[in-house]
Amino acid sequence: MIQHLKHKPLSDPEIFDMLIPSEQVAHVQLANPLEHALLVLIKSGYTAIPVLDPSFKLHGLISKSLILDSLLGLEQIEMDRLSEKNVKEVMDPDIPTIYIHETFAKALTYVINHPFICVLDEQDSFTALLTRRSILALVSKYLHQVGADDSSF
Repeated sequence: MIQHLKHKPLSDPEIFDMLIPSEQVAHVQLANPLEHALLVLIKSGYTAIPVLDPSFKLHGLISKSLILDSLLGLEQIEMDRLSEKNVKEVMDPDIPTIYIHETFAKALTYVINHPFICVLDEQDSFTALLTRRSILALVSKYLHQVGADDSSF
């Protein structure tokens, strides 16, 4: 199978066509209380979302697990702390990012360990998400085309 793939290389497309625009991405702001972030996460169905400032600069990710970890007390989950803490205190600032002009190959490297990548424009503003799902869809489409073109696949 691998030998057959060598004959029909997967081009290195730009990621632009696979992006989810920032306007369609659930996100929270640095100063939002954890209660708001948890509601956005639950309503959206996502496990993690970007954290932005008012000028759309990306600062990190917030997730259900980060929020719940921050509420753990010695003997119970301290739910009253949801309104006392803000997103900035709990978010993960270590996030995978790429620029909008980056190639598919670089994006593929990131989605091995992350379900999505935050995409930045030239001014370092959050502009879109690139999901593992969209990358796998492209790879699947390619593999099916190769399989259809090669009866021994």
